[in-house]
Amino acid sequence: MKAYCLNNISKVALATLKKPDTIVEDIKDADSILVRSADMHEMKLDANILAVARAGAGVNNIPLEDYAKEGVVVFNTPGANANAVKELVLAGMLLASRDIIGGNEWVKENADNANVGKDAEKAKKAFAGNEIYGKKIAVLGLGAIGILVANACVDLGMKVVGYDPYLSIKNALKLNKKVNFVEKIADAAKDADFITVHVPAMDTTKGMLNKEVFYAASKGVVVLDFARDTLVNEKDLEEALKNGQVKKFVTDFANANVVKLPNTIVLPHLGASTEEAEDNCAVMAVEELKDFIENGNIRNSVNYPAVDAGAKPATGARVCINHTNNPGIISKFTSEISAKGANIESLVSQSKGEFAYTVLDLNKNVDVKSLASVEGVLRVRVI
Repeated sequence: MKAYCLNNISKVALATLKKPDTIVEDIKDADSILVRSADMHEMKLDANILAVARAGAGVNNIPLEDYAKEGVVVFNTPGANANAVKELVLAGMLLASRDIIGGNEWVKENADNANVGKDAEKAKKAFAGNEIYGKKIAVLGLGAIGILVANACVDLGMKVVGYDPYLSIKNALKLNKKVNFVEKIADAAKDADFITVHVPAMDTTKGMLNKEVFYAASKGVVVLDFARDTLVNEKDLEEALKNGQVKKFVTDFANANVVKLPNTIVLPHLGASTEEAEDNCAVMAVEELKDFIENGNIRNSVNYPAVDAGAKPATGARVCINHTNNPGIISKFTSEISAKGANIESLVSQSKGEFAYTVLDLNKNVDVKSLASVEGVLRVRVI
C-alpha cells in the first residue's frame, strides 16, 4: 500500500504501517488515498488510484458514483467513532434537560460580584430543569451509534423505544431487551420526551424530523440531531420551537438557519472530535486499504459490495475485477481465463446496485489483459 493523505491522519494509524506499506508525499506515487474532510468532488483521480478511505462515517465529501464508474472503491469507517458520538448525545440530553449553559453564563457574567456565591442561591431557580430518569426517548436508527445510545439510555433508567426499518440481525442481538422496538416512526415518537436520530442522509430520510414527528411527541419534547442537518425539516422545526411543542433542539450541525432559531443548542460538529475517535477511524481506514491493496478484499465500502476472498494464496494469481452488474458477465470472465490455460480455484462475486466486484484465484499467473475489453469491465487488477 502506498497511500496519499489529503488530510492529516492520526499518528497512531500511521504507526501501524510496516514496510513496504507507506505514506507517499506525491499523489502520483500513490495507489490509494486517505481522507477526512477534504472535498473531493472536483478532484479527478489518476488511473493509479485504486481506492479512497474516509476516516469517518459520512462520505458526502466524495463523489461515490463517479469514482465507482472509474473502478475506484470508496471505504468509510462505520462504528469507529460511535462511542464518541454516543457520549455527546448523552451530553446533549443533559444540557437540554438542565439549564447548565444558562447557569454557567450567569456565573461568568457575575464574576466580579463579591457576593456571587450568596446571589447564586437566589438566581439558581431560573436555571432549574428536569431529570432524564424515567423519561421516554425515541431512538430513530439503530446502527452502530443508535444501538449504543439506546442501550446507554436504558442504563440511565429511561424508557427507550427504537425504530429502524433496516435493523440488522447483528445489531438486533446487541440491542438491550428493554428497548421497545416499533415499526413506525410515529409509534416511536408517540408521547416521547426526547427524540434522537441516527440514520444516514439519503433522499428517503431528508426532512424525516418534521411536524408529524414533533407533534406525535409530548409537549415540550427535546429533539437531538447528531446525524445530518438535512434530516430536519427546518420550517416545521422553527414553528414547533416557537409554540413550545419542541422545548429544545440540540444539533451538531451549524447552518445559517438553525443558528438563528430560539431554544437551540448548536455545536460545531463535535460528534467525532475526540482523540480516541480520530485514532479509531484512521486505524480502521488504513486496515481497510491494506486488505484491499494486498488481498483484494472489500470491507465497509459505500460504492461497491462487500467481498471477502480471504488472504491471497501463496501461489498462483488473484484477479480482481470492478465491473457493472451485467447478466452473463461472469461466464465471460471464466471463458477468457480458460482460454489462457488457467484453472479457477476460487471465485467470489457480489453486486451492489449498478456495480459489482469479482475476485478469482487462478492456479497460475497468466495474461488477463483481455478481460479489460469485456463489456462492463471498469478495472482489472492482478495481485
